[in-house]
Amino acid sequence: MKNKFYLPLLLIVMAASHNGLAAAGRPNILFLFADDQRADTIAAYGNPHIRTPNLDKLVAAGFSFRSNYTFGGNSGAVCVPSRAMLMSGKTWLHIDTVALKGVKLLPEYLQEHGYVTFGTGKWHNGEASWLRAFQRGKTIMFGGMSDHTRVPVRDLGPDGKLTPQRTGEKFSSEMFADSAIEFLRGYSGQQPFFAYVAFTAPHDPRMPPVSYREPYYRSLPPLPPNFLPQLPFDNGMMNGGRDENLGAWPRTEAMIRDQLAEYYGMVTHLDEQIGRILTVLKETGQAENTIIIYAADNGLALGSHGLLGKQSVFEHSMKVPLILIGSGIPKGKSNASFTYLLDLFPTICEQVGIAPPAGMEGESLKPVWEGKKDRVRDSAFLPYLEIQRAVRDERWKLIAYPKIGYLQLFDLKNDPNEIANLIDRKEYAGQLPRLLDLMKQWQSKVGDTLEIPTQSKPPAPIDLTGKARVPDQWQPDWIVKKYFQ
Repeated sequence: MKNKFYLPLLLIVMAASHNGLAAAGRPNILFLFADDQRADTIAAYGNPHIRTPNLDKLVAAGFSFRSNYTFGGNSGAVCVPSRAMLMSGKTWLHIDTVALKGVKLLPEYLQEHGYVTFGTGKWHNGEASWLRAFQRGKTIMFGGMSDHTRVPVRDLGPDGKLTPQRTGEKFSSEMFADSAIEFLRGYSGQQPFFAYVAFTAPHDPRMPPVSYREPYYRSLPPLPPNFLPQLPFDNGMMNGGRDENLGAWPRTEAMIRDQLAEYYGMVTHLDEQIGRILTVLKETGQAENTIIIYAADNGLALGSHGLLGKQSVFEHSMKVPLILIGSGIPKGKSNASFTYLLDLFPTICEQVGIAPPAGMEGESLKPVWEGKKDRVRDSAFLPYLEIQRAVRDERWKLIAYPKIGYLQLFDLKNDPNEIANLIDRKEYAGQLPRLLDLMKQWQSKVGDTLEIPTQSKPPAPIDLTGKARVPDQWQPDWIVKKYFQ
């Protein structure tokens, strides 16, 4: 009977030892993840109104994917499915996005191949999945948002259990950066690490420290080129979600420019904390052997199309930054082909020499920066709840609103801000059947059964003037007074 149990145990020990030895030569991974950051809020990408010196350095040191998206979502809290897809490499149509049951997670898989995993910051997919994913952790926030000066956090204790909840003593971005720095300074193991630093900035409440917002108040950012006082039709999320209630209707120039100032201040403050982490990574001698990834979970409207939130399939809400830096990755280069956050799981696996799990829906992006491919897909599909669907190729984009039978057609080559709907223009009539067919191909591929209208009918106009409600408990008094009183 003794031998019956001894042999399996020996095999487990041998496998663990083998994985540890194999991992010893692999690079570390530092994953920096922003919350609600638009793809156009990095100065190096051509935005002269924002200051992001450390993100600019990452752009110069790495490879940028300039048409990177989150694959839609199945929740008004878009960050929930977005983070679930990132961690699983699968679309939201095929996973439990709330708790991530029954899927292999990226950090969990790296553990199995000899990595030590550390996590800090936001985790919006349940405690059980976090405990599967990480071996070490500090200042973890379970949930979607909080007052940035009073973040409810927990640590991973030495017993492998989460400590009771406490209130963080610093601004969120500083606190999560501190935890990452503490991990980097204290890490002396022979195994490579995967450090996941999930900030809650620039998610609202948009309350950057005063010294970071005042410069933007003195020189207010301009309105987005696709600004509207209100989206003139109901896209399915106009009056039921919290994001659209973070300011009154109609949106005014003063309100949007002020909110942009606060948002930009949040990004600049976040940028400074990223700089602190990168400095310590270099000081500890780990920089040369570390893959750095910078990304965000979803974008945000902030006045574009008269919206404030991320609950739409417009470019501003679905497109997010993605930068990779590391040995063998070209510096200062970029690619505009279509990528998704869920591509990162297989990409990381290939870059560190691990075969990805079976069933990945993402594609490795490594062949793109190596020049072996110019793209991993020819189009992008953006499914959101049961209320919006979009498909786009290099030039054309079709958005469908199945509940109201409305279609929008945009020529992104000449109208990148999605302003002029060309659906009723006869000279572009041939684009509709082509894009509908492309959407059906995508639906078949990912198992989306939602029926899409084939003809567009005018949407009923709506006027939400005076219908916004005072936002939730996390909004500071000065924000409530500024935008609602």
